[in-house]
Amino acid sequence: MNSARTCISTEARNSAIWITLDRPDVLNSINLRLVEELASVLNAIERNADPAIRAVVITGAGRAFCAGGDLREMFNGDSPARSGAGLFSAISKVLEQLEVCRLPVIAAVNGIAIAGGLEIVLACDLVIAAEHATFGDGHANFGLLPGGGGSVRLPRKIGINRAKYMMMSGKTFPASVLADWGLVCDVVDGVQLKPRVDSLVAELERGSPLGLARMKQLIDVGIQQDMVGALAAEQSLCALHDFSFDRNEGLDAFRTKRPPRFEGR
Repeated sequence: MNSARTCISTEARNSAIWITLDRPDVLNSINLRLVEELASVLNAIERNADPAIRAVVITGAGRAFCAGGDLREMFNGDSPARSGAGLFSAISKVLEQLEVCRLPVIAAVNGIAIAGGLEIVLACDLVIAAEHATFGDGHANFGLLPGGGGSVRLPRKIGINRAKYMMMSGKTFPASVLADWGLVCDVVDGVQLKPRVDSLVAELERGSPLGLARMKQLIDVGIQQDMVGALAAEQSLCALHDFSFDRNEGLDAFRTKRPPRFEGR
């Protein structure tokens, strides 16, 4: 699945699809074209359902992951009431699409991830960062508000007080701090970023595709419910999972002392 696009490029690498934000001259800032192309790539991944593809990785070209929305394209007209609502709406929808992707989504953060770039990271399941990468909300620096879900996802990922500090200060923070705060899973030397992500994909590849998809579903839905509702949802999905091929293949592999051969069903 190799393709070249104006703002997005994709590559099949081992058992993952790598999506690269490819506007390095403007630090991969987000415009409407990039959003549309990202939505198209995600739609193709969902339609393909290739069992050999076990993860999606999103990264940036050049020295940045993503510097946020392209402010040059965000507003229409010259009046004080000019609006970026169209771009905000499009970004919000595509990040919801990224968040609910059936495959594990990994952010390989190769440089700055600011504002909308941070919001992309927040929509991913797992985050691996180069040690020189920096993270920030940044909207406060320009009198803006997050329009891609940052105010909703950030406190859920790092806690309310840290999210308020990060958003209200407009400061950027090193990858090591975001690792301490629980957003980043691992921080590596920049040259080791791709190999580290490859090793993570290999770890995921050993699991059941159906099992991983359902784990993701349980966590993402459960965190939005109260304890009683979340536990009930877990029991319900576990009962359904009892009838899946992968669940019973895993048990049979344990019984016969052999590696499981999962099929994602």
